[in-house]
Amino acid sequence: MKIFSKYFGKLTDLQKRILFTLGALIIYRIGSFIPLPGVNASAVLHLFTGEGSGMMGMFDMFTGGSLSRMSVLALNIFPYISASIVLQLLTATSKSLNDLRKEGESGRVKINQYTRYLAVLLAVVQGWAVVRGLEMMAPVNGVRAVVNPGFSFELSAIIALVGGTVFVMWLAEQITARGIGQGASLLIFAGIIAQVPEGIAKIVSLGSVGQMSPAMIALVLAFVVGIVALIAFFELAQRRVQILYPRQVMANGVVNTNASYLPIKVNMSGVMGPVFASSIMMLPAFIQRFAQSENLVVQNIMAFFTYGAWSYIILYTILIAFFAYFQTAVVFNSEETSNNLRNAGGYIPGVRPGEQTVTFLDSMVSKVTAIGVLYLIVVCVIPIILNTHFGMPLVIGGTSVLIVAGVVLDTMNQVQSYLVAKQYHGVMGAAAKKGRFRN
Repeated sequence: MKIFSKYFGKLTDLQKRILFTLGALIIYRIGSFIPLPGVNASAVLHLFTGEGSGMMGMFDMFTGGSLSRMSVLALNIFPYISASIVLQLLTATSKSLNDLRKEGESGRVKINQYTRYLAVLLAVVQGWAVVRGLEMMAPVNGVRAVVNPGFSFELSAIIALVGGTVFVMWLAEQITARGIGQGASLLIFAGIIAQVPEGIAKIVSLGSVGQMSPAMIALVLAFVVGIVALIAFFELAQRRVQILYPRQVMANGVVNTNASYLPIKVNMSGVMGPVFASSIMMLPAFIQRFAQSENLVVQNIMAFFTYGAWSYIILYTILIAFFAYFQTAVVFNSEETSNNLRNAGGYIPGVRPGEQTVTFLDSMVSKVTAIGVLYLIVVCVIPIILNTHFGMPLVIGGTSVLIVAGVVLDTMNQVQSYLVAKQYHGVMGAAAKKGRFRN
């Protein structure tokens, strides 16, 4: 923080990045209030209130209220997230895509392009499902959700929804490239934060009319503070593996070594595991609320995915664990790390370079990730159980708190890294001017 306070005023580039990020988030929030043409938003709002709105409420929170208002950004960034899931799974199973990933920056650009194309295709499919669901919705107090249903409405609405998704994707990429932090995560973060004041006002309102006791309000606040503290601890927790590098051979034949550490984060997957799991679990709830079917088989299937049901909780837990391990495997390549260590002359004490190092790292990462998975399950699943089975009125879920805390920590780390790099560059530049470094 000392580096931050000392150098922030001098770094106009960092100031521009932060201002660009804030401006992009403001534009995103303005877009979430632009209504979808031909839709009566008041008739849609009842889908997000009352019984059975739990998962839809979470979806709406992630979109910053865009879905309940049925704005042009109703689909938000989720088609892109779904496309990213598919491409990552294909990259892990397809040799051609895996080879493309190994090509470096050029391969990454091509995979990102494929992800955009798939995201647009998914946005078309999801947009069509939303539009058809709106047309089939029963009137609410005599008011239909769609003013003039028909082909012209369907075409214009789908184009507007897909256009909104493309705009959000472009905005997220601009934030990543020209701002601070990861664009997609920051947009979800902005949507969650925008809903927090409404949630606080709801708690205050329930307390003022006596529906929530002061003890319950204090319990909710203590639980939220505890979850935030737990997240802060585990997001910074890591297992450090000692690495030794030979420096020189002394006159007596003793090898002088230089020690370093390979940090293995407990939650290496970050927030992407719960985000991926949530995006998959949202789809059945989305279909259930918009396209209500009288078919008994369909109703039984949808009941399996009902928010808060034990079947839902078990499946959600499995998905969190799967995506946590999968994302960790994508982020950390033990074979590549072993090769880099061997090429640099480094080794792990007591472990032979090569295959034994790969096996050791795989075992270590698996054990550390298991702790991370338990942490994610506690943060993301326990609040759902407390809310749906014990009646604790949590206005913001554990997944939302995890995303907010994770994005804040990641963004602050990027800012600090940027400041440290600039400080180092400034020191090197000053030393060069004094003639301490010569070609």
